[in-house]
Amino acid sequence: MGRPAAGREEGRLMEEKVFKDPVHKYIYVQDRVIWDLVNTPEFQRLRRIRQLGTTYLTFHGAEHSRFSHSMGVYEIARSILSRFERNGYARFSREEKLLFLCAALLHDIGHAPFSHSVEPFLADRHEVWSCRIILADTAVNRLLRDVGGDFPQQVADVLRKSHPNRLAVSLISSQLDADRMDYLLRDAYFTGVNYGTFELERILRVMRPLGGRIVVKESGMHAVEDYLMSRYQMYWQVYFHPVTRGSEILLRNVLRRAADLHLQGYRFAFLPDPLKDLFDGTLDVSGYLKLDESFLQMAFMQWTEERDRTLADLSARFINRRLFKYRPIRNGREEEVERMRSLAASAGWDPDYYVEVDRVRNLPYDVYRPGQDGESMPIYLLDEDGNLEEISTRSHIVRSISETEQAEEHLYFPEELAPDGS
Repeated sequence: MGRPAAGREEGRLMEEKVFKDPVHKYIYVQDRVIWDLVNTPEFQRLRRIRQLGTTYLTFHGAEHSRFSHSMGVYEIARSILSRFERNGYARFSREEKLLFLCAALLHDIGHAPFSHSVEPFLADRHEVWSCRIILADTAVNRLLRDVGGDFPQQVADVLRKSHPNRLAVSLISSQLDADRMDYLLRDAYFTGVNYGTFELERILRVMRPLGGRIVVKESGMHAVEDYLMSRYQMYWQVYFHPVTRGSEILLRNVLRRAADLHLQGYRFAFLPDPLKDLFDGTLDVSGYLKLDESFLQMAFMQWTEERDRTLADLSARFINRRLFKYRPIRNGREEEVERMRSLAASAGWDPDYYVEVDRVRNLPYDVYRPGQDGESMPIYLLDEDGNLEEISTRSHIVRSISETEQAEEHLYFPEELAPDGS
């Protein structure tokens, strides 16, 4: 690419940067603040956090990171804004565009290791940690303050869904947002399944900004149906896969055992400060940023040699993928659970850590249900007369998905307790 003409807008790179991407082909960066944010230690940390947590133990290709997903969300947001301006649907000031793009890029900056599996041990969800990192004395904060003194707060407000610019919130957190569209395509690609694929280009072409929200031309209804069906299938076929759920249970029980031991005053051979602070509930931003998957896996490897038999065994099972077995629970739930707990105790295993019931059900986040997803905006269709209709009132497919109630319950236990060895 050639050098730009003289007088190029301040804050733009002299030459745009291009990232090769398996999902979007190319990711384009034209703004210096975006380029600099990508190169901060806080954003580079996302390379060391897998997008799908322990799913790599089920689908071996699922090694992609929160870094690549965040870049993809940025690229979809950039493409949407570019289309809106190019087609005359909207005009944005430079600060507005930077607000949209920085919020898209940084929406997962505070994610914990192993995706959502570690969140039960944190006092707050990853969205809260994202805002803390943005507002604390970090490289990210300093770069955002260079845009404007209150700019870090504005970006945090978009992530909190409290910013007055509802279009920015809709772009990052709605039922049809850049976040969901990227993770479905990216997760489908890296897990090797077809469930999450949909026609992104078609959806981007029919999106319109209207009244502080993003709506869809009614001619694009079928493309959105395909997207919502893909979302439904990905949750049940990938995200709720019982092997993945079992690996999450094992991971949580490793940490739960370590936390219980720490609170009991157990003297660890290895317990670095960030984990001690995590268990004490005193973790600050500096300590949180040290927590990545390499750090936790190092701890798990060390714990395989701890004196505590339960912690050592659980850690070894996770490190070496000796996952718990599972079977569906249909009738006689209490009797079956108690029988397995008795078997575990007889074998010398604490049933509180080795026997667990897991129940998954479709939630509004993964199965589209208008009006039941908190502050997440529903999808509206825009007709030729400028009227809006919520999509489930027009689409039999969406209505069918939104009215579906589905739940599964599995009992997890060590493989050694499986009566048939299977």
